[in-house]
Amino acid sequence: MEIAYSVNDVPIRLTHERWYHIIENHDELASYFFEVLEAVENPDFIIRGNKETLKAAKGMGRNNWLVVIYREIS
Repeated sequence: MEIAYSVNDVPIRLTHERWYHIIENHDELASYFFEVLEAVENPDFIIRGNKETLKAAKGMGRNNWLVVIYREIS
């Protein structure tokens, strides 16, 4: 399990079980584990999602974005 700290300094856990669930549905992300954590810790911008989620967006080169959906629970 890895932990990233959001811009609000809330720990966000990424368990191995959750990571396998993500890459099972989005196999193109398999090599982006640390980039996902980096997007949570240092996003280019954040968008409010539904059901109390946040979407951290990080530019990944020209016209490519990594968007990580997470929830802050404190």
